Amino acid sequence: MWFKNLQIYRLPAPWNITLEGLDEQLARKRFMPCGSQDPESRGWVSPLNDERLVHAVGGQWLIALGVEQRLLPPSVVRQVADERAEEIAAQQGYKPGRKQMKELREAVQQELMPRAFTRKRKMYAWIDPEGGWLGIDAPSQTRAEDLLEVLRQTLDSLPLALLRTERSPVSAMAGWLAGGEAPGNFTIDQDAELRSVADEKAAVRYVRHALDGEDVRAHLAAGKLPTRLALTFDDRVSFVLTEKTEIKRLDFLDVVKEQIDDKETDAQALFDAGFALMSGELRQLLPALVEVLDGELKAPEASTDGAGSAAAAGDPPF
Repeated sequence: MWFKNLQIYRLPAPWNITLEGLDEQLARKRFMPCGSQDPESRGWVSPLNDERLVHAVGGQWLIALGVEQRLLPPSVVRQVADERAEEIAAQQGYKPGRKQMKELREAVQQELMPRAFTRKRKMYAWIDPEGGWLGIDAPSQTRAEDLLEVLRQTLDSLPLALLRTERSPVSAMAGWLAGGEAPGNFTIDQDAELRSVADEKAAVRYVRHALDGEDVRAHLAAGKLPTRLALTFDDRVSFVLTEKTEIKRLDFLDVVKEQIDDKETDAQALFDAGFALMSGELRQLLPALVEVLDGELKAPEASTDGAGSAAAAGDPPF
């Protein structure tokens, strides 16, 4: 169990919910396969294909969203509807009108939907209830929303917010590149993207290239800002940090994975060992990342004149 990406969210620390309580609430929306006319179905599944919807190892929790989609491309619907329209035109002597074509496409879609292939996938989320972290293995915040939307619908309360830091990743990464090194236990690797502020299409990408040269500093001086930067934390975890405080290309290095007994053959034991190591590393990485970004962004104090607004409290929770 190793995440490849991480969309980072904050919960209260500690989060006031029990393991049993979370499992019971997730059970309200267990995954059910698509019905004959359903284009998509979403619901909670067991991470380990057993009865538990929350898998717990060492106080760390793992949940999984099951998604099933029927694969019926619009082009197929149009093609069949056009063929039917030609038959109708031959019978009635003129082409179907716009309204008739719309009804024909709807009828074709309804006819073909039960015969469409389905595709299933899982999305995982890691929860650290004591530390107040929720991380979703998704390549973008938009994809993470697939899971969060169902989570909001399922739980009685979800006091969740995106991670915000006092210093923006763009500003921090620019400073690190200009100085030639990252602070703390972080080191700069060899991949980066710098993008022009004036022209969004103007970008420079470095792949397996030393980033301490004059050319990088020249691009920074010319107004380009880093939107991605490859880093390694404590010689144990490598990743790419983005301007949105996303973590991509997450890779747990051999020094971490070698802690798993390679003689172990039990599938659940291997799964648990991987999840325990991954969550343990993330619990070290995320606070350290927040620290080098000057801490979490503090919401302004609410107005005392009785006219406080939601905006005065910073970003609203999800």
